[in-house]
Amino acid sequence: MFVGGVTVSNATLHNADEIARLGVKVHDHVVIRRAGDVIPQIVSVVLERRPEHASTIEFPSRCPVCDSEVERVEGEAVTRCGGGLYCQAQRKQAIKHFASRKALDVDGLGDKIVDQLVDKELVETPADLFTLSASTLTMLERMGTKSAQKLVAALQDARLTTLPKFLYSLGIREVGEATAANLARHFRSLEAVAEAEVEALIEVDDVGDIVARHVHHFFRQPHNQEVIEALVDPARGGVHWPEIEQVSEDAQPLKGQTWVLTGTLSQLTRSEAKAGLEALGAKVSGSVSKNTHCVVAGEKAGSKLTKAQQLGVEVMDEPGLVALLNG
Repeated sequence: MFVGGVTVSNATLHNADEIARLGVKVHDHVVIRRAGDVIPQIVSVVLERRPEHASTIEFPSRCPVCDSEVERVEGEAVTRCGGGLYCQAQRKQAIKHFASRKALDVDGLGDKIVDQLVDKELVETPADLFTLSASTLTMLERMGTKSAQKLVAALQDARLTTLPKFLYSLGIREVGEATAANLARHFRSLEAVAEAEVEALIEVDDVGDIVARHVHHFFRQPHNQEVIEALVDPARGGVHWPEIEQVSEDAQPLKGQTWVLTGTLSQLTRSEAKAGLEALGAKVSGSVSKNTHCVVAGEKAGSKLTKAQQLGVEVMDEPGLVALLNG
């Protein structure tokens, strides 16, 4: 049809709340406009032209691709599949996230290799990565024998990780590095996290009702459970990590404090500094506010240092941080 001087072939509407507000049904005739003179938008239903066989639009309760339960958080418009580790529609991104630097950090497993592995049906879940052989990998484009052997060795090295990194690698919605670390410190085992009810999850630092429900929903999906079981099975994925020991209050003098790192550090990497502060109980934030307890300023510290000085927040240099971490 011709709308606003442009031929429009289709207009999409996926928001369940908007569908309900407009009262749109299957087979309806609708009025279209170009929102902002660009995007085709459904604005109303032509009720006088509604056919007798018009039916209510119903959203699926299970993913049409992998049959996992779908999840829609109250107050949000989007309905999402809960089978993040298994669903074919999410497969490439799930594996890329799993192997990323902040997750299991599989050196050499780039996006193009993941695309090929999935397209050639050599990998279906993250657990399948650990079954790959060098001879199989040489089937990929631009993958020679030496590169294939290096990737297999990198996968072998990635089997030893930490519980926070493993939780982060699973791609649970809204569970970033900090939340994964908090979950690991609080529950101290994968089993405890997986079995926790929403009420128990809310007791974790920085975990609210929505994140708790995401975590709870994720671990209740049979497909996700199967992949996790394969990942930690010594005979299959073989992913493991050191046990997390109970830390006494005395060993966490920074508990309840928020610290910020800025500038370039020369004696520590940013990850080492962050891990050291978190081990002492601190929360490491990316921004400075009146609630910040201390800012560690390395070389060429910029706006964060300026803001800390304006707010009267304590500033520590790198030697001071090293001394603090060495206790």
